[in-house]
Amino acid sequence: MRYVIATANPGKISEMRAILSQLGIEAVTREELGIDIEIEETGSTFLENAMLKAGAVCAIARLPAIADDSGLAVDALGGEPGVYSSSYGGDHLSNSERCSYLLKKMENVEQREAKFVCTIVCVYPDGGKLSAAGECHGRILVAPRGENGFGYDPVFLPDGMDRTLAELPSEEKNEVSHRGKALRAFARMLSD
Repeated sequence: MRYVIATANPGKISEMRAILSQLGIEAVTREELGIDIEIEETGSTFLENAMLKAGAVCAIARLPAIADDSGLAVDALGGEPGVYSSSYGGDHLSNSERCSYLLKKMENVEQREAKFVCTIVCVYPDGGKLSAAGECHGRILVAPRGENGFGYDPVFLPDGMDRTLAELPSEEKNEVSHRGKALRAFARMLSD
């Protein structure tokens, strides 16, 4: 069965395709199906936003649609940026500017624990729904390191590792990342 990836984020598409293909799931993108829509993420949780995206794309594609909503939650910032991770500091900021904004907010902060959170949702044309979640715990560094990945990867050091997510090759990142964990949990649900 074919699934459509409901995100338009190139970094997420690349990660999701790589992980889904390893799990034997054929995934096409919205772009490949000619679906060009803006989906407002008005939810207050990762689950609500993922549900909005998957539902909208499923209704148009008439295929099962997989969406994720994910972000970074920093303990010392009360869980910020959370569901606002992709627009933290303003929509106009680049990934590196967003990392700089986060690091500026954390100047002189000793408690640097954080986690990446991902919720995966699949909405089926018959109305069925599946959801799974994954987390990657770690800490925020004082300066970015690495060129791989996207978003906050250069400033996030996963627990038990000496390299940031941006310093890991994609296969290794997918093993420890929140998205990889959520997609593997999702695949287990599909096979049950």
